[in-house]
Amino acid sequence: MEYSRRFIRFQWVALISLFLVISAGSFVRITGSGMGCPDWPKCFGQWIPPTAEAQLPSNYLSIFQEKRAKKAVKFCKFLTAIGMKETAKKIKEDPTLLKEEPFNAARTYTEYINRLLGFLAGNLMLLGFVWSLIYYRSPWLLGLSFLNLIFMGIEAWFGSIVVATNLVPWTITVHMFFALVILLIQIYLIYRISPIHREPIKVKPLVYYIWWGIFAITFYQMFLGTQVREYIDELTKQGLGRDAWSDRFGMEFLIHRSFSWLVLVLLVYLGWKNEQEGKISIIRWAFIILSIELIAGVLLAYFDLPGLVQTAHLVFATILLGILGMGTFRFKKQII
Repeated sequence: MEYSRRFIRFQWVALISLFLVISAGSFVRITGSGMGCPDWPKCFGQWIPPTAEAQLPSNYLSIFQEKRAKKAVKFCKFLTAIGMKETAKKIKEDPTLLKEEPFNAARTYTEYINRLLGFLAGNLMLLGFVWSLIYYRSPWLLGLSFLNLIFMGIEAWFGSIVVATNLVPWTITVHMFFALVILLIQIYLIYRISPIHREPIKVKPLVYYIWWGIFAITFYQMFLGTQVREYIDELTKQGLGRDAWSDRFGMEFLIHRSFSWLVLVLLVYLGWKNEQEGKISIIRWAFIILSIELIAGVLLAYFDLPGLVQTAHLVFATILLGILGMGTFRFKKQII
């Protein structure tokens, strides 16, 4: 089945919106704006949040604390029902669970823009599903579009859980997992509908297996990076600045750093082989993006630089994952 250029371009726009959501989420985190809106889906009970604390009732902290407490209790019941009693217990006993932050306009609107981008991405997914249903009705296309729409709904719901539990670390990791799954499904959808990207790229078996290995390691690296960031958040809560982070990094950071160098070595090898033999553009791009991402990672770990470096590190890691994902779909082993 052939798909219109307009439909293909629309799916690319939807993919870009997902990258924007992930980037905005990282910016929310580095600015400490995760609790900029203490409720969900509204922000301070309003669709357009206030700009000053004077616009809120005097007891607004207790109002939203009570609302979050009710949502947290429901979530703990859900966790208990699916056999995660210990996790539910830890959440209930977390002393920071119901800690409220005073109104901060900058943080509120940082989180609010993040939500608007998520709302935009969700609506693009919905529009893509409706478009597919009306004009194409291909079972696989409808299935993937609907699946991604469901995942977007789960992602939005889990976003509310992240807020309700006051940014419990593992909830942020799950939040990231769904974001990456949605992203890879969208890339696969583009691969299937685009004549250019649907064209297979034949590579030697060694290149094929190394590429898959890099993809798997990078996917795992995204979660290790999230855990490293969670540890940094804990150090920050203890009053430790950036200059003290590198001295206290745990095993997750060491594994994360080692795997980064492993990916670099493998991609350097693939890049060298590629320039000698195939000159495949997707391998070149993967090497360029990885280089930028590693530079951002080194600056983040060892130098006292602005938190925007963290956003750059995550954005380029996500772009790299997307390129690797497209390669795993397009690469076909040569028969030797």
